[in-house]
Amino acid sequence: MNSLLNPNPNLNFSSHLFRSSQNSSYAYSPNNRISFAARRTRRSFDRTVRSAVDWTTIEELGFPDLDVRNPSISSSYRSSTLPSPNQTVLEAQAKVCTGPTQTKQLGEDQAFKVLDTIFRSAKGELKEEEGEEVSKAQLGAFFAAMTIRANSFPEETQWSEGERRAMETFWPLLVQVLPREVVFLADPEGTIMGTGNLVGPQFVGSGTAEMRLVGALREVLAGGHLGYEEVEGVLRDVLPLGSGESGSARVSESLISAFLIGQRMNRETDRELKAYCLAFDDELGSPPVADVGSLTHYGEPYDGNTRFFKSTLFVSAVRACYGESCMLHGAEWMPPKGGITEEQMLKFMGANTHLSPLQAKTLLEDEGVGFAYISQREAHPSLYSLVGLREHIKKRPPLATSEKVQQFVRARGREAIVTGFYHEGYEESLLMLMRRRSVHSGLVVKGEEGALSMTTKSRSPNASKGLPVNYCSGFRSPIPATATDVDGISRENFSLVVDAKDYGIEPTDTPRTDRSVLKNIELGLAALAGQKGPAYDHIILNAGVVDHLLGCSGAEDMLTALDRARDAIDSGKALNRLMNYIKMSHKI
Repeated sequence: MNSLLNPNPNLNFSSHLFRSSQNSSYAYSPNNRISFAARRTRRSFDRTVRSAVDWTTIEELGFPDLDVRNPSISSSYRSSTLPSPNQTVLEAQAKVCTGPTQTKQLGEDQAFKVLDTIFRSAKGELKEEEGEEVSKAQLGAFFAAMTIRANSFPEETQWSEGERRAMETFWPLLVQVLPREVVFLADPEGTIMGTGNLVGPQFVGSGTAEMRLVGALREVLAGGHLGYEEVEGVLRDVLPLGSGESGSARVSESLISAFLIGQRMNRETDRELKAYCLAFDDELGSPPVADVGSLTHYGEPYDGNTRFFKSTLFVSAVRACYGESCMLHGAEWMPPKGGITEEQMLKFMGANTHLSPLQAKTLLEDEGVGFAYISQREAHPSLYSLVGLREHIKKRPPLATSEKVQQFVRARGREAIVTGFYHEGYEESLLMLMRRRSVHSGLVVKGEEGALSMTTKSRSPNASKGLPVNYCSGFRSPIPATATDVDGISRENFSLVVDAKDYGIEPTDTPRTDRSVLKNIELGLAALAGQKGPAYDHIILNAGVVDHLLGCSGAEDMLTALDRARDAIDSGKALNRLMNYIKMSHKI
């Protein structure tokens, strides 16, 4: 079997990637355009990257799920086994399934079209050209959103007159064809529709799990909040999705989707977010402890990037060079954005993306690697079972916040968590969850696309109101420790807006990738190979600033921290770390 890390410096990444793709029996389809995309970028790869991966066969590796096709566009990683949502209803959900101030009312024409689509779908009369049937999850999310808006939202985001007329027209028809649990979601107390309907007030669900969920939903649909134990109990009852012991689903997907979107629309409390964050910590047992002096957990949004260069994988290879071990986690593909993820890039480059936490610990401890990636599929199978349902509720559920603050491997030494946010207010919730994790340092970044990457671009004078991109807030444990917090860890708080110009980095726009996994890898590998430019500067900034803000040893001075990151790249060490990861991810 060929070595995964090729010792021949004349064989580069792109040429071998090509040969593997062309030698496979995989046939071209519109969703798998690697051969065409790769031909366009092969020459630039050849010029910039001279350290390469040599692929081994799937049979030799023993990973039947490893896919040699390596599609180049992030959307092509969506599993073909997932049923698609109805687009007419999904477009309406994009407007109504959001917060008290962000929700947009439906116009009368759209409201009539949506309810007509739901009615004909329930009767099995949708035409093929009108798309998929409206799923149970969509029904749950849509009607829960309508109910919450009617019960508790401010007047400007409650029902429009057009929505009200549409509902008055269709409700007498819908109540005859919709499942009982959906009728409950649409009018839980029998007071919204004004038809004397008793299904909602009398509905209790079937089975212990569903009865608990219905009880919680009555509070959520009224705009209320739940306690930690209530949320945790519901989640453990209903997940993973699938069949119960009797062979039937434990709870209706309509009710689950209503619960998830309803809590997000009501803006989760700290105790609710803590329940989502901690409920499945023990799903695989206690996390292994890596024998490393410093470990940073990177919490990128699981649904990835759709526009700009995604640098965290490459930043992790840089920081690992000087003892700052990095733990990445995420998913291969996640709605609603379905953007580029670390798992897609690693899979494209030939790494094993099926690592357990114990295997990740081994890579963190490896002197030639020092970073690792874990998929939610392996670490939290219960939460991963929601991927398909999350596409059908359209908007991000509370999990989109809490899953970023995980510790799948612990460390012997100092620990830190870094994550991104977009909506103002969630930075405090994220920092609260980090403190609950008892880490020594925590950092939230308003990065591009709501991710954690800071940009080297200068802020536009016409930038929108609110917190600017590159706003950072967090806490750190100073070296040596001085005061002691309630959990025994000393911390100091900070907040600032990072401007790359202050540190001698010329302003540049972040390179666009527009869902191209191949383009993102090309930019990252070229930068790690020493090619100066925006991607190189982007990686340097995000490595050095994170080191400094987290209070890492040797990064007390920002310029020194940036120089250390440059040296890790210019010496070739960072690129070697990434290549070593690809090789060692299979050997373990």
